[in-house]
Amino acid sequence: MFTGIIESQGKIVSVENQGANKTFWIESAISSRLKIDESLSHNGICLTIEEIQNNTHRVTAIKETIDKTNIEEWKQSDIINLERSMLMNGRIDGHMVQGHIDTKVKCLERKEMNGSWEFTFEFNKKFAFLVIEKGSICINGVSLTAFNVRNKKFTVAIIPYTFEHTNFSGIQKGSTVNIEFDIIGKYVTRITELRKTLG
Repeated sequence: MFTGIIESQGKIVSVENQGANKTFWIESAISSRLKIDESLSHNGICLTIEEIQNNTHRVTAIKETIDKTNIEEWKQSDIINLERSMLMNGRIDGHMVQGHIDTKVKCLERKEMNGSWEFTFEFNKKFAFLVIEKGSICINGVSLTAFNVRNKKFTVAIIPYTFEHTNFSGIQKGSTVNIEFDIIGKYVTRITELRKTLG
């Protein structure tokens, strides 16, 4: 479980295809502090640490992860957002994030707002019920608030600190990002569906 508050950024050192899987070596300031079998959020994707060498760590994405995220597009030298799992003894500064990506979406617009930035994203309308005005949403592992919500798009605002300390600075019109919708909204929707079905 994560909070969507990015702890560090990592650089992809190498990418290797292994059957239907993809293995990544990632260099970061926190790699040497990780443990084997630890869960780490990579652009919002929960991946298991398999090996650590000095300031780099290795993770593998299987077909299910590759199909539902933008990890297929990751290449050597790309910068990704990293967050270690939350500790249950302090403040939750973002929102409850599982690291289980629901879908990938495209950036429709990036707008500079004289000191901040606004990014507008388009999503499949089947997810419309999970995006609400001023609701929480996780983009590339970053906990954000959606606004200007429409049937197929929404906007988020990025403050300078987030712009400088995450890979939002590299997101342009046409970029693909990972989305995780709010877990509470997903449970409420499921309960509502079951009540209709089961009577």
